[in-house]
Amino acid sequence: MRHFLWALSVAAAVGTAWASWGDRSPEFENCLRSCANSRCGVNRVPLSFPLRLTWWTCEDDCKYTCMNEITSRNIRLGDRVHQYYGKWPFWRLLGMQEPASVAFSLLNLWAHVRGLAKVRRDIPDSHPMKAYYIMWSFTGLNAWIWSAVFHTRDNSITEKLDYFSAALTILYAMYYTVVRLFHLYPTSRKTRLTLSTPDPAPASSPTHKAWSLLCILVYIGHVSYLTLLPRFDYTYNIIFNTVIGLAHNALWLVYSLPTSMSIIRRFAGRPISYRPPFVTNAGIFAAFTTAASALELFDFPPIQRVIDAHSLWHLATAPIALLWYDFLLQDARDESWRENRV
Repeated sequence: MRHFLWALSVAAAVGTAWASWGDRSPEFENCLRSCANSRCGVNRVPLSFPLRLTWWTCEDDCKYTCMNEITSRNIRLGDRVHQYYGKWPFWRLLGMQEPASVAFSLLNLWAHVRGLAKVRRDIPDSHPMKAYYIMWSFTGLNAWIWSAVFHTRDNSITEKLDYFSAALTILYAMYYTVVRLFHLYPTSRKTRLTLSTPDPAPASSPTHKAWSLLCILVYIGHVSYLTLLPRFDYTYNIIFNTVIGLAHNALWLVYSLPTSMSIIRRFAGRPISYRPPFVTNAGIFAAFTTAASALELFDFPPIQRVIDAHSLWHLATAPIALLWYDFLLQDARDESWRENRV
């Protein structure tokens, strides 16, 4: 689903830590020296309020100015557009480095806000998966907030917060998927006592506890490894997110298989052959994910220095998130949950 796309987006951002031809060129270095001498010395030119608010420095502003001056000249001469510090040149807006990606990250944030409201309103409190879906919504909200912050100002802190938040969302999606598809969710057991006696607390199986502990340890290990290294291991980060995202997608594709190919029991207490029509949606959304992923695989210089492949990917994930929430609601409202509540 959309989590595999997120993994691809993390992969596409790997170049941000490495130098590019543009920032290594003598022309760019000369422009930086000239700008620093004229604007960042004794007679420092004050930055505008939006730039100060978004943590720009005079030196950062010189990099932005030189990058876009050289890019504008190259475009006029018909030369190619180069990357600088691993990124394409963008026109900033109110201090935001990549305003389109910021806007589309906020669109995804809204999709999760809307989805969270639906989960809270339309899924009964007694449903064993409701708490998992709410927690996943919060991981998504956190991730898209930091995505917007990262695209506003790219530095080592905002980069890590963006990457670690994305990894948390991907891993938690994998966590609740396993809980849902293999029926590991704790269930309340009715007693034979009087109706005035409250139901006992939901019982968590050893398998559920082990799976929960494993996911917690994996995430702690992931963050610790990337934090303690002298240099951020982008290759490992790509592999980690991609593997988890692919595994997540594969499980939901198994869930959506036709009745003749079913290999898992989709709903507890029902036969493997039980397959409501909405189950197909899981496979359809996986296809949407595959199509949208091409936006990250085929990178290109930003159109009008505003829209690039990465921002378009953010735009594509918002409707996928909305559709995925609708699917989770359909799955949660299936009659078999009520009939087989134990």
